[in-house]
Amino acid sequence: MMNPRQHSNGFSVWRLLAALAALAFCSTGALGGNDITGSVRNETLGQPAIGDEVLLLRLGPDKGIREEAHAKTDARGTFRLEARYPDLQYLVRVTHQGVSYDQRALAGAALTIGVFDVAPHVSRVTGTIEILRAGTKGHLLHVSDMVEIKNESFPPLTQANEHTFEASLPPNAKLDSVLAAAPGKLAIIISAASVPGEPGHYTVNFPLQPGATKFAFNYDLPYGGHSAFQPMHPYPLQQFVVMIPRTMKFSSRSPAFEVLPTGNIDYQVWAITPVKPGAGPPFELSGTGPLPSVSGQGKAQPAHAQSPSLSNPAPSAPRTLSSSLPPVASHSGQPQLSSQSVILGALTLVLLAACALLIWLGRKARI
Repeated sequence: MMNPRQHSNGFSVWRLLAALAALAFCSTGALGGNDITGSVRNETLGQPAIGDEVLLLRLGPDKGIREEAHAKTDARGTFRLEARYPDLQYLVRVTHQGVSYDQRALAGAALTIGVFDVAPHVSRVTGTIEILRAGTKGHLLHVSDMVEIKNESFPPLTQANEHTFEASLPPNAKLDSVLAAAPGKLAIIISAASVPGEPGHYTVNFPLQPGATKFAFNYDLPYGGHSAFQPMHPYPLQQFVVMIPRTMKFSSRSPAFEVLPTGNIDYQVWAITPVKPGAGPPFELSGTGPLPSVSGQGKAQPAHAQSPSLSNPAPSAPRTLSSSLPPVASHSGQPQLSSQSVILGALTLVLLAACALLIWLGRKARI
């Protein structure tokens, strides 16, 4: 009778079982090595964020976005998510008190994500810079009005309500798109609600996280060679800038506007520094010319220049649009992106950064 512990070829059954166990252990270890782990910290309270929902969103090569896993932070604020496709990029989304905080990740990454408590109104919210860029296309005047709002609340809180930001456009403006970018993120397309009985008055519901949030309102105006503007500023600004082609004409009765030398023959810049909240000085645009090109704005600017008047007015623009990551829809109501919005968002950040440097050059030229 054969010994149950020994085959006729001398190979131990126990050795076989041990080998299979080791293989299973290695497989489990390899799977665990692809897990995305992390900790979530409530930066308002300075302690772990417990019970927050965490989603793992897979970004496919076809720009598709799929929810792959979900979890909740434990008593230490930690989470673990299984990433099934180690060659793809992921987005980890933490939702805290109804506001989402996103971070990119690869399989096997260990993340630290900060979240903030939410309040309908917070103190120390102000503006830094607003850039109104205009140019003609046929019988229309196209305007891209961008503003950066900074939340410096202490302790840090996210401001979230039904109208975290308001914009006053010309009454006959036809809104094309609205973009928003959370601190350190690329812009996404959001919706804007018109205020009944107030043509051109819009509100948006987009959280103001601690740091700098950017908005851009893109719209068209019927244009017969002349257009008047009455800017309204919901927050005080360090600078308000109007940027138009060199072939167009800027005029204002207010002495507050100053022309800034740019060293570029393609566009001209007029600015007010600083700006009080409320109605700003009116101005008029006339003539024709294409919208100043984003790609041509860096020619007159040194690579090492930084704006001394702004505290990091915009994050560095991505080197290529293909590296941009589109945020995605969440259970908290954030909008989903199209590929067009990624491009628009990247261009928005490029323009904000370029104009900040341009303003710095203008100031330097006057010294």
